[in-house]
Order: sequence, then C-alpha cells, then structure tokens
Amino acid sequence: MATAKLDVLTALDSAKTQVYHFTAIVIAGMGFFTDAYDLFCISTVTKLLGRLYYYNPSTGKPGTLPALVNSSVITVALVGTLTGQLFFGWLGDKLGRKKVYGITLLLMILCSIASGLSFGSTAKSVIVTLCFFRFWLGFGIGGDYPLSATIMSEYANTRTRGAFIAAVFAMQGFGILTGAAVAIIAAAAFKKEYPRKPFDEDPIGSTAPQADFLWRIILMLGSIPAMLTYYWRMRMPETARYTALVAGDTRQATKDMATVLNIDLDDEVKPEAHKSPQYKLFSRQFLRRHGTQLLGTASTWFLLDIAFYSGNLSQKDVFTSVGWLPPASTMSAIEEVYRIARAQALIALCATVPGYWFTVFLIDHIGRFVIQLQGFFFMTAFMLALAIPYNHWRGENCDTSASKICGGHHIAFVVLYSFTFFFSNFGPNSTTFIVPAELFPARLRSTCHGISAAAGKAGAILGALGFQLLAEDPNKKYDDFGYSPGIGLKKTLLIMAGCNGLGFLFT
Repeated sequence: MATAKLDVLTALDSAKTQVYHFTAIVIAGMGFFTDAYDLFCISTVTKLLGRLYYYNPSTGKPGTLPALVNSSVITVALVGTLTGQLFFGWLGDKLGRKKVYGITLLLMILCSIASGLSFGSTAKSVIVTLCFFRFWLGFGIGGDYPLSATIMSEYANTRTRGAFIAAVFAMQGFGILTGAAVAIIAAAAFKKEYPRKPFDEDPIGSTAPQADFLWRIILMLGSIPAMLTYYWRMRMPETARYTALVAGDTRQATKDMATVLNIDLDDEVKPEAHKSPQYKLFSRQFLRRHGTQLLGTASTWFLLDIAFYSGNLSQKDVFTSVGWLPPASTMSAIEEVYRIARAQALIALCATVPGYWFTVFLIDHIGRFVIQLQGFFFMTAFMLALAIPYNHWRGENCDTSASKICGGHHIAFVVLYSFTFFFSNFGPNSTTFIVPAELFPARLRSTCHGISAAAGKAGAILGALGFQLLAEDPNKKYDDFGYSPGIGLKKTLLIMAGCNGLGFLFT
C-alpha cells in the first residue's frame, strides 16, 4: 500500500492556524451550544411542569411529575439523540458531511420551537406532544455529534487538532450556562410581574397560571443560536479529506481548501496516493485494525455518561436532598424555577465551563490519554468523598417530613460536587468526544464516532433513569408522592463512583 499522501492533505496537516479555523470552530460550536441548551434546560422546568399539571390537593404537597412522566420528559431527548447519532453518523459517511450538516440544525430549530408550542387541554396531551417534539429535537442533536467532531477534525492541522475539536465541544458549557441564565432572567421577570405567596401559605395561588408561558419561553429560545448559525453552516465547503479520500475528487478538494486556507495547492496526485483500504465496517479487517479502539471509545463514553448526565439532569434533586435548595413547599412555582436555575448557573460558571477550557488549552500539550485518565480518577475520588461521609455533609432531618435539615456542611458538599463536573470536562467528557474523530479512517469516521456517541447516550439514559429511581429515600415518608422508595442518594453516589472507576480501568 502506498504511503504517499495527497498534497492537499499534507497542506491541511501542516497549515498555519488561520481565521477560517476559528470560523469553523464558531459555526460547529454553535451547534453544540444549542445542543447543550436544549438537552439541559429541561431540568430547570420539570418541577414547574409538575406544579402546573399534576397538583393533587389531597397530598398537601406541591405537584410533581409522576415517576414515569418525569423519566419520559427527561430522557426522551436522549433516546432521540442516540438514534440520531447512529443514523446521521452513517449518513455523513455515505452522502458527505456538508449535505447532512444543515438537516440536523434545521431539525433542532423546528423542534425547539415546537417543544414550546406543545398543545392540548389536559396534562396528558401536553406531556405527550412535548415528548414527541423533544424526541425529534434529540434526533437532530444526535446528528450534530459525529458531524461536528468529524468536520473539525478534518479541517484542523495536526499541531492544534485536539484543541480545535475541544473548543467546538467546549461550547456545550456555554450552552448549559446560557440555559440556566435564560431561566433566571425569565423567572425573575415573571416573578416581578406575577408575585405569588409560597405553597405553604397559598397552595393553589402559589402557582400563577401565567407560569405556563414561562417553561415554553425557556424551551423555545434554544432555537435562536441555531437560526443564527444555519446560513453560515450551509456555506461551508465539504471537507477535503472526505472529498479526496471518500468521494475521490482530489481536484475539487484542492480547489475548496485553496480558497478556504488562502494558499496555493498542487492538485496533482502522487501515484496511488488516493487509494486506501476499502474494508467495510465490522469486517474482519476492520475489527483487526480498529475493533479494540471502537470498544475503548464506546465503553468509556458509556461509563462516563452514566455519571455525567445523571449528575447534570438531577442537580435540582441533589441540591434539595442536601438542603442547599429550600423545600418546594416554602416557595412559589416561579420562585422554584428561579432558585433551581441560579444553582445550576453557579455550578456551570464555576466548574463546568472552566473544565472544558482547561482541556482546550492543555490537550495538545499533555495528551488525550492523561486528561481522560486523571479526569476519571478525580471524578471517582470526589464521588467517594461525597458518598462515604454523606451524613456529615448533609446533616439530619429535623422533622418527619424532611422539610428541614439540621446541621451538615452544605456548601462544602456543593464544592466537592462541583469538582466532579470540573474533572468530567477537564477529562473524559471532552476526550471521549475528541478521540473517535481522530482514530478512524475517513470513510468510516463519522459512523464510528456516531456509534461511540450512541454508546454514551445509552449510558446517559441508564444514568438519568437509574438516578431518578435509585436516589429516592429508602423511607417512603420522605419520598415524593407517587415515587417508590429507592436506595438513597448516598448509595447512588457510590454507584456513580464505581462507574467512574470502571471508566479509569477501560481507559
């Protein structure tokens, strides 16, 4: 097999960092900004949905989403994401990255808006339509994972490839932060316009009817960054690596990259330089060359997302359990949205966003392996530090309803909990996204990245569902109405620590 490379690919590998590289980061990154906003903003409004549509006066407690409904609302977008990662990953290798790239963004725009317009006169109809549109929203988001990673990998030069792909993924942190910030601003505006007493003082009046618009506005605003990006995404040329190595059109690849990078390229092909092994996915030759790599990328992403998504989507439940957020009965519905969003914004600002950018600045200096290994190690360590002396951090219930917690060290708990997010992002949450975009041949790169990402989302679904069920208190009198007793937050944190420890070993 010839080892000579196409001139255009050699030029790409050695090209100096230029304005277009940063343009590509912004265009691809805004997709991830939207992805994160749409996937995680739902956690700021699920409590509100329960108050609006599932209030039962006989319980004496604010309304909460039933266990099955809550699980569906939280995970349906993840199921769509898993499906989209597999489908669009495969399609990106068949039709090209550019042809598919706009479809995913268009789906995200339409379904973000449609999610906020979920219609019906009953709780069931609203939740069913919301879940329907969030599935297809997730389907579009799923396509963004393999396509954005592959495109940035194929545009980047060798020296800064890791940092460029990490920078695209780091926009996820800003998406999480912006989702929380939008919820804070919207809730503050609604709270000022429609002030209400806490549930304890006025059970029915504590939920303003106008709050039905609040969650819709938060969900719909996720479409704006995607709209702003669509035009520029459509103007991106196909990547030279796909055009030359898969489509076999070296002349067009040279023309595209010469324009993009503002350099002169020779479009002559060295003998047999354009030929590459044509083995198929999961063929014997593929498994011999890349089987272990695919197992590694898929398994570590799966194990990571069990802890990462369960922690992110259930922050409000964790903070309430340890007393950092006040009991729901002491707040109005809009106040609760405001408090939850403020807590999530603080975690995102102090831990999530910095973790991503530590990876951006250090990945090409200390390497993917070291970052992933130390990330899993410290995630495990901090989870154990939270779980083993759990009662020391949390304190004890002051009454039989668990509406008040006495003692404990809640701020210290939140600080340790924040470190798990910092090291997930300055660690495996970034590297599991980056590595599959670099390991596999161009013909199968998008597909293999999609498979790896889908394994991650399978872990996310398992983690989100498992956390909701397992973290409930073993004593039924402390659980939300309609929920079965679980094993408690302490043991759930130990399970998450175990998943992170396995991720360390699989790395």
